[in-house]
Amino acid sequence: MDAQAIRNLVKDKYGEAAVRAKNGGSSCCGAAPPLPNVDPITSNLYSDQESEGLPADAVAASLGCGNPTALAELHAGETVLDLGSGGGIDVLLSAKRVGPTGKAYGLDMTDAMLALARENQLKAGVENVEFLKGEIEQIPLPNDSVDVIISNCVVNLSGEKERVFAEAFRVLRPGGRLALSDIVVKGGVPTEIRRNLELWAGCVAGALEEMEYRDLMSQAGFVGIGIEPTRVYHADDVRAFLIGTDLTSDLLVSQVEGKFMSAFIRAKKPVVAG
Repeated sequence: MDAQAIRNLVKDKYGEAAVRAKNGGSSCCGAAPPLPNVDPITSNLYSDQESEGLPADAVAASLGCGNPTALAELHAGETVLDLGSGGGIDVLLSAKRVGPTGKAYGLDMTDAMLALARENQLKAGVENVEFLKGEIEQIPLPNDSVDVIISNCVVNLSGEKERVFAEAFRVLRPGGRLALSDIVVKGGVPTEIRRNLELWAGCVAGALEEMEYRDLMSQAGFVGIGIEPTRVYHADDVRAFLIGTDLTSDLLVSQVEGKFMSAFIRAKKPVVAG
């Protein structure tokens, strides 16, 4: 697939998702809006305590598949970067965790999401936050400038994942941590799904196979790579992924049963380059 075509599609879909969030809706990783409270990916990711005090639009615009702010175990004074920050929920949560001596950056390529995130920042009254416009394949920050990189169901949307990992490695300080929530695949996936461009904006077609995920991160220089499944998606969930496509046959669904999962992905940049 052409990387720029994928990028344009994702930008359009997430711009629409930002509008839906402001109107009280949400979506499964930017795909068609699911039925209320039955989204197999995005539901029940944040505790009431975490979402308390956050703008409703920030919560509604959360299109993730996990809670990377909890995964990252952030500490006071750290600098955090969220790749594909959307409506800003993970950036705002990170800013709280790192405190006034720390800083949280959000990076997004979609103007509508950036506008929504900055509006949510003002509503939340959080000052140690900065939202940047850019692509996760070309991060607009200097080398060795952040302590932690988080991302919530975004890496799978990129058509150039090796560039994403290389850029993440570049901007992390030695000893820095990568803490992602993402969709990961176990085993082969039918080519009908892999070739369906629309599904790249639905966290399905662009998902990496588990070993490929590890290999690309290792090639970028990361060590201590761990992939921990958090949700495995079954037949009914798969049908929800495929709504709006011509790929909803029982045969196809059976071929992907149990192969997609949300996972926490952890890794570190070595203190000394290897």
